[in-house]
Amino acid sequence: MVLLTACGKAYTNPVHAGDTPDPQALRVGDTWYLVHTNEGGRNVPVLTSPDLVTWTPAGDALPHLPDWADGGKTWAPEIAELAPGRFALYVTVADRASGRQCIGAALATGPAGPYDGLQRLVCQADQGGSIDASPFQDQDGRRYLLWKNDGNAVGQDTWLWSQPLAADGLTLTGAPARLLRQSEPWEGHVVEAPFLWRHGARLLLFYAANAYDTAAYAEGYAQCDSPLGPCHKPPGNPILTSHGRASGPGHASMVEFKGKTWLLYHAWPTGAEGSTTPGRQLWLDEVTWNGDTPVVHGPTDTEQKVP
Repeated sequence: MVLLTACGKAYTNPVHAGDTPDPQALRVGDTWYLVHTNEGGRNVPVLTSPDLVTWTPAGDALPHLPDWADGGKTWAPEIAELAPGRFALYVTVADRASGRQCIGAALATGPAGPYDGLQRLVCQADQGGSIDASPFQDQDGRRYLLWKNDGNAVGQDTWLWSQPLAADGLTLTGAPARLLRQSEPWEGHVVEAPFLWRHGARLLLFYAANAYDTAAYAEGYAQCDSPLGPCHKPPGNPILTSHGRASGPGHASMVEFKGKTWLLYHAWPTGAEGSTTPGRQLWLDEVTWNGDTPVVHGPTDTEQKVP
């Protein structure tokens, strides 16, 4: 909600009170398009906003699943603009044949879809399945796909992976590279939800860790030499943890808007971890930089200046 104060426009988290798990946003023209994990009977719910604060439901980006996928477990979608009028959706779906989660990709002419022709990209059924796809385009124009093998579903390690994407956005090329796995006490038994962000010359890998339905869930980052690694974890993690009315904040995505950097993420209301109502709500906080180190100014639950 946008508020008018003596100092101008302000907002208070959460910026969307409904269940908004695993959010990612892309700006096209003057509009932000946000997609998130299935909710309310929609496979890939879409929200739109002019300012990252006021969000309006805008339908289902993936109204029909292919014959090879089961409904109800359509997770962590992300969208990328491949060219004007050509958008790709990367999303986790339930693969009927393997009984595990797989990552698929589909195309549309607009960011809100509808996306058609969902095809498998990554499955890794022998490693628990594959989830949490995130596309990245580096400054040289090359594209990559990041994801997590769902090892915690089968008692294995969880690794974050990266692999080059072809220009069509639907084909992986080269070999997959392991970037990192759970190794620090704060991470518990799982790392997930990777995304890459280039800040100047530095390439940063952000990720969430620990059990998603607890207050221990949090966001951290690593420093990488290239989109294919190697990556190492600096001191100072995690950078976003439970605070105030936000419990288990994580599965974030980062955007730039009006010369500033912002983090969109989900969090449970404190004391309602794991609930279906209201579920994981949408939060927004600013990120500033201490050299190459990201500083997340949140979770905030007091009035903040609108972007």
